[in-house]
Amino acid sequence: MGEGRAAAGRGGKGKGGRRRWRPRSARPSAPLGGKGQALAASEERRPAGGGQPGSRSPPRPAGSCPGSLSPAMPAEGEQPSAAAAGPEPGEPQYLRQVRHILQYGHRKEDRTGTGTISVFGMQARYSLRDQFPLLTTKRVFWKGVLEELLWFIKGSTNAKELSAKGVKIWDANGSREFLDKQGFRTREEGDLGPVYGFQWRHFGAEYKDMHTDYSNQGVDQLQKVIEMIKTNPDDRRIIMCAWNPKDISLMALPPCHALCQFYVLNGELSCQLYQRSGDMGLGVPFNIASYSLLTYMIAHVTGLKPGEFIHTLGDAHIYLNHVEPLKVQLQREPRPFPKLRILRKVEDISDFKAEDFQIEDYNPHPPIKMEMAV
Repeated sequence: MGEGRAAAGRGGKGKGGRRRWRPRSARPSAPLGGKGQALAASEERRPAGGGQPGSRSPPRPAGSCPGSLSPAMPAEGEQPSAAAAGPEPGEPQYLRQVRHILQYGHRKEDRTGTGTISVFGMQARYSLRDQFPLLTTKRVFWKGVLEELLWFIKGSTNAKELSAKGVKIWDANGSREFLDKQGFRTREEGDLGPVYGFQWRHFGAEYKDMHTDYSNQGVDQLQKVIEMIKTNPDDRRIIMCAWNPKDISLMALPPCHALCQFYVLNGELSCQLYQRSGDMGLGVPFNIASYSLLTYMIAHVTGLKPGEFIHTLGDAHIYLNHVEPLKVQLQREPRPFPKLRILRKVEDISDFKAEDFQIEDYNPHPPIKMEMAV
């Protein structure tokens, strides 16, 4: 944290306490090379409304109008190519986002006191067709991704259950010190309050503690999503939301990944996540894998194939003490994504177990240590 504050002092601030963060050292020569930098720069120059005078984007095809079918759009029933999702499909999108934040982000203070470099509004698309987006430029904690998602699906809010499986990612937010600091002095250690799993399975129920049986209480959003996909796959309301204003004050940590929507087309299931707050160094690689896994699981129990995961970020930020580790990551060449196999037929999403999943051909670069801001 001290190093982060020192870095903040060197960067300085402009009018209103905001200044673009552009240290020379934050412009590494990564495998994306000049291509990623040129792309980021062209995005900054591009005016709204392609085809206007001075725009660098190509003009629309003759006779076309916004939303109409043009030669650049796939015909009905045709799947778009990977290139149609963006100039750099797969992991390079994530690396490009990190580089963009380092080059064009603004210094902002944050809840943890660590300090961040932040950009508002980013999106990336990851194909789930015969691949699984587990980043390769550093090793991602797959066991943690899997066990946490199963814990969410169970509806648990007990951090000790997850910790007992060797996944300590919620320990700090469930610690006695952290709970006391948040004003939850009478709450048992490990009780996170009505966080993700509770909202997914019991939205609207009155939260008492992590030991209470909430069966048949509140709205089971996850099961409703599955039922809607099975019975009305074209519905535009296939949504699951973890952001419950009534319960925010009871949560040890309000949800960062707040809302996801599912979309069915040509026998494929896609998911779009809106994440209000994205820690690009630690959280985002985890979240990409988690919601991709959730999409695989829901596709499995509904008889569909996984399609795409679309990740929309609100406040996309890099903590100051993650700048140097991310510069190391940017210098690494991405490798092919692994594959995910589901090893047995499961009918009910609550019946999945950790041993039902197998990651194949995962060949990442070594882990990169980054401290979690609490």
